[in-house]
Amino acid sequence: RHASVPTYTLNHLVKERYPRFQDALADMDDALTLTFLFSALPAERGIPAKVAQKAKSLAAAWGAYCATTCSITNAFVSVKGVYMEASVQTIPVRWVIPHSFRQHLPRDVDYRVMMTFFEFYETLLGFVLFKLYSDIGLRYPFPVKDFSGEIVGSASAILGANLRVLDSAFDSSKGSISKVVRKSLAQDSETSKHDNSKDAEEKSRKAKDIMKSIDSTLMKLSEENDEGDDDDDEDVDVAGPLKVALDEMAKEHNRAVVPGSKAELNDDALKRKGLFQGLTFFLSREVPRGYLELVCLAHGGRVGWEGENSPVTAQDSTITHHIVDRPSLPASYESLPKSREFVQPQWILDCANFMFLLPISRYTIGSPLPPHLSPWVDDEEEGYKPAYAEEIEKLKNGEKVESQIMEVGNVKATDEADQSKETTNPSGEAYASVSEDEAEEEEDEASDSKVTLKAKKKREREEKEAHELAKTMMSRKAAHLYGKMQHGLSQKKEKVDELHRRRQDIDGKEKDNSGKSVLKQKVERLKKERKDLEDSYEK
Repeated sequence: RHASVPTYTLNHLVKERYPRFQDALADMDDALTLTFLFSALPAERGIPAKVAQKAKSLAAAWGAYCATTCSITNAFVSVKGVYMEASVQTIPVRWVIPHSFRQHLPRDVDYRVMMTFFEFYETLLGFVLFKLYSDIGLRYPFPVKDFSGEIVGSASAILGANLRVLDSAFDSSKGSISKVVRKSLAQDSETSKHDNSKDAEEKSRKAKDIMKSIDSTLMKLSEENDEGDDDDDEDVDVAGPLKVALDEMAKEHNRAVVPGSKAELNDDALKRKGLFQGLTFFLSREVPRGYLELVCLAHGGRVGWEGENSPVTAQDSTITHHIVDRPSLPASYESLPKSREFVQPQWILDCANFMFLLPISRYTIGSPLPPHLSPWVDDEEEGYKPAYAEEIEKLKNGEKVESQIMEVGNVKATDEADQSKETTNPSGEAYASVSEDEAEEEEDEASDSKVTLKAKKKREREEKEAHELAKTMMSRKAAHLYGKMQHGLSQKKEKVDELHRRRQDIDGKEKDNSGKSVLKQKVERLKKERKDLEDSYEK
């Protein structure tokens, strides 16, 4: 019955709207957000199953590219979903991933309009993904046919299948040699691809040839060659040059997006790749796998999960961090190896946002989590920096960080102690009388402070008068704009003051490990200082 239905394509619309590839990348926010939304919706209320399946495939392909090229820069969990940001060819792309809950479709939404937008975004994503994967030397779309029974309408399953295809592509390209060695092994490049089928004698001979070629190439590249050395190859020490060559090969292999291709990671991506390098994460079954897997892989870590096709099992001794989102560890976890750390999922996101491996003491199972700070808020522009951000900054600078409660307690106690030192004891037994010289000095200091305070007030009054005079010289339009600016600044200052006040209230109510509040710590400290002072006078 659909034989007479006309067919059409939207390729020409994409080319007309985005004449440059950078324009298409800059407009990927809405396309990715709608695609990830359709990938989480059930196939009902007029949403065909093929549309949801196509959205899952596109979302997984985009995630696989971001994980491969280490493009994920920030991630933030909110009530609306998980905000993700990636730097693709120096262009920031931000989108929202819905939470993995059962989605209830409202009846007052016209899904046909949304599907019209998705039809255009599907074509756009097809062009963009083809170009991105072509730039790193991979074929798109992926030849994924079998998901090994893992796919049950899950976008994470398609993502895993795409990543397995990329891994196989990497394995097939690992036979290529770095540029340093390729200069001396150009004749053996074809035979090196079939090295696994060689016999033992040919392998040993080829290994010797590679060793000699590495040494000869490095000697050519070295700037400090000794021209007067003998030409006897037997006396040449290859240990040092070989180490340098292997380090250079490892560096090139680590920088290359796909080993053997011309595409390389930039400095920022290489730094992100080294954050979780050498770490292995295992996600418990209650932990959402999708965005956490993307963040871990994009920062150089290995990921395993409870399910089929997991590269790491729960009993693997190489697991360094076990991600658990429960109030307490179940009894079954006691049989696991003791070499791993059990942390909450927020630790991964905070480490990725601050590009620093944070201490896990505040992310242990059952402990209250620190605030999850947004990576897109400029603290300097807002005029307020959260306490946890200050703590992380000190950690990154190598400074010693004390508990926030004790710091606030010490500050308040010090202020109170200073005030108590200014008071005198009515009995006159514990405190000695002040000498006349000290009294005169105090009077001089007090008089100087009064003079300074008067001069400051006079200067402020003069500045205010000059300010009012300049304001009267403005035009009506300029005065109106200036008033709006001052009103906005005053509102911002009130907001910052309110944040500081709330922070002080929270710090005053918090308790340390012994269960004592900051105010109680202050009282005890003042009592102790007073007692020590009395004891010193009694002696």
